Amino acid sequence: MNPALKALIGDGAPDAAAIDAFIDRNRFPLVDRHGVTFVFRGEAESVLLRCFMSGLPGPQPLTRVADTDLWVVTVEFPEASRIEYKFEVSRDGHGEMILDPLNVVQARDPFGANSVCQGYGYTRPIWTLDDSTAREGKLRRHRFHSDAFGEQREILVYLPATFRRNRRYPLLICHDGADYVRYAALKTVLDNLITDLDIPPLVVALTQSPDRLVEYAGNDAHARFISEDLLGYMTASYPLIDERRSRAVMGASFGGVASLHASWSAPELFGKLLLQSGSFAFSDFGPHSRGEVFDPVVDFVNRFRASPRQCADRVYMSCGVYESLIYENRSLVPRLQADDMEVRFEEVRDAHNWENWRDRLRSALSWLFPGPNWVVYD
Repeated sequence: MNPALKALIGDGAPDAAAIDAFIDRNRFPLVDRHGVTFVFRGEAESVLLRCFMSGLPGPQPLTRVADTDLWVVTVEFPEASRIEYKFEVSRDGHGEMILDPLNVVQARDPFGANSVCQGYGYTRPIWTLDDSTAREGKLRRHRFHSDAFGEQREILVYLPATFRRNRRYPLLICHDGADYVRYAALKTVLDNLITDLDIPPLVVALTQSPDRLVEYAGNDAHARFISEDLLGYMTASYPLIDERRSRAVMGASFGGVASLHASWSAPELFGKLLLQSGSFAFSDFGPHSRGEVFDPVVDFVNRFRASPRQCADRVYMSCGVYESLIYENRSLVPRLQADDMEVRFEEVRDAHNWENWRDRLRSALSWLFPGPNWVVYD
């Protein structure tokens, strides 16, 4: 049991004043080397801890402390784990999913917000935080016609603070780019890494699909959009280095599938890939079990696994060990390496979420685009 909680409970039920004092002097959840103790205070019929991770067997019930309104549960997590969660609180026969009222640390995503448990040994990387000394790049909005989709498409373009028309820059194409900016602090990260000379100044094209589960699932029209429409527009609009090794495509989840598929469809164009928690579902035999939306993904990944080809020189991959996709990501690494692609694969104690992907950006980008501060030994 956590020492602070043990001191509170003692030999009996603590009174309200003691609980008030306990809450005032502690930060929640309670984290120590031996595990994490989640605490909820309030009247309820039951309280469940729902962690958004794969591998934990079902929701964890909190136990009421004697005759109080305090509820607790201790879960053992490996060191340096980062966990997103909510409480399911039942009152009058009705269950409601809520954020942890005692925890101010939250993460947002397109579906809302979750409470965040920063396990023992986890620290948010300093380079993901706003830095007043960093030189700020700019985000510009563009619209252009896509022949692949037969309509206008909108993108954001990140330009580094030192951008000049008389210089040439590497290009990074980022799927779900607006979400990366909003939920993974991508602009802040780019500003910091460029200022710190961890990466060179980059031009970044930030795409956002209106139907990502279709367009990102190994879709040939989307691959043409990336390699012909978007790349053509960016080449005409900005001074870019016209070399395969200076172009990269990145994405997370279905965006990882779209990135691999775009590079696989036009292997002469992109020299680098950044794949985060890719939804690389496949089937060795028989049907897969991930639902109809994954049908085209499985079709593409099965074809790729059957006949991989060198679609990049360097590939950075990452995946959380608390994701259901960890097996698929691990299994893809040797397939990529077998065709002479240099692969760096990072597993971390996190799940399928934007802040996991945020925390990997420095190691990913500085390996794919090493700046003056990085000496790379091959």
